[in-house]
Amino acid sequence: MEIKLFDSELQVMDILWQEGDLTAKELSQKLNEKIGWNKNTTYTVIKKCIQKGAIERIEPNFVCRPLIAKEQIQEQETTELIDKMFNGSTSLLFASLIEQKKLSSSDINKLKQIVKDLE
Repeated sequence: MEIKLFDSELQVMDILWQEGDLTAKELSQKLNEKIGWNKNTTYTVIKKCIQKGAIERIEPNFVCRPLIAKEQIQEQETTELIDKMFNGSTSLLFASLIEQKKLSSSDINKLKQIVKDLE
């Protein structure tokens, strides 16, 4: 099941992935501290996540539980990026990343090991 999450929804999910189940009130407090959202904004975004099936609301106390794993969303977003920006080519993505950033010897060795493990 593919769920498209927008940046605001990812903010909510990120806290749940880090912290685990939280009440909507706790989530609201954390988002207020982190990015300055008020309670109404947080509750609106939580509601959208519930409607999309990303969060489960558990009573009592309006506990929010993530229903999707961070890795699932990372995979979806990565696939979408590769398809959209690199015509589905993973090698073009890696070439772009490598060209854009100076790699340390350690980074190069890690990449070599990843490739070796895939062979």
